[in-house]
Amino acid sequence: MTDKSQYDALFSGVIGQDYELLNLICPLATQMSRLVGVAAAEYSAQASDNLTVVELGGGTGITTLSLLTASDKLNILSIDNEPVMQEQAKTHLNKWALEGKLAFCGDDALTALTNIASDSVDMVASAYTLHNFLDTYRKEVIQEIFRILKPGGQFINGDRYGLDDVSQHTRTIQQEVSGYFKVLTRINKLDVLEHWIVHLFSDESENHVMRESVALDQLRDSGFSDITLSHRLEVNALVTATKPGL
Repeated sequence: MTDKSQYDALFSGVIGQDYELLNLICPLATQMSRLVGVAAAEYSAQASDNLTVVELGGGTGITTLSLLTASDKLNILSIDNEPVMQEQAKTHLNKWALEGKLAFCGDDALTALTNIASDSVDMVASAYTLHNFLDTYRKEVIQEIFRILKPGGQFINGDRYGLDDVSQHTRTIQQEVSGYFKVLTRINKLDVLEHWIVHLFSDESENHVMRESVALDQLRDSGFSDITLSHRLEVNALVTATKPGL
């Protein structure tokens, strides 16, 4: 896997302005996408054969590209029901699609997962998707992820895992919002600023926020083992979990 400077250069070349703007507004988000790729590379290093990967919330392709460059062993189905963003990903990542390493699905996450056979996928990976779901929908998605993974398969998620200390979490969010204003007013992107602030209100609502202890308990309740939260960066963290082997 490339280091951070090589990663930024590669992604700027492939993803272009989408990556540049996200890296400017929220560099921790691009860091989490990179870390998802690092975790996928570590998991795939143990495999001798190609691995089937389902990516949830592919968006414009930033995390997808991180996975594609993590290992030549990965064959990826990228799921996203936002057609404008997915069309951008198809354009950005056409090379890998033509090589048969990447396919796309336009269904919502739960519909797509329910159409995948049990015990058929080696890895489910995602970045900044699950926190957008209502908590009840997210619970169903986690259960479906567990169902479709093969025994020994891994779930990798770089996302917003809210701090259990609510006061500290609030202070961290306040600092995050302040950063949005500083960056986006300087480059006169007030429309983008409005979008991010409105979206943040959704992220932080009681029925959306993905609190760390609750989220990890949800993985355990669904049957996952070897659950690890690492690389905590403010309200962002990388979580990996394994479906127990036979």
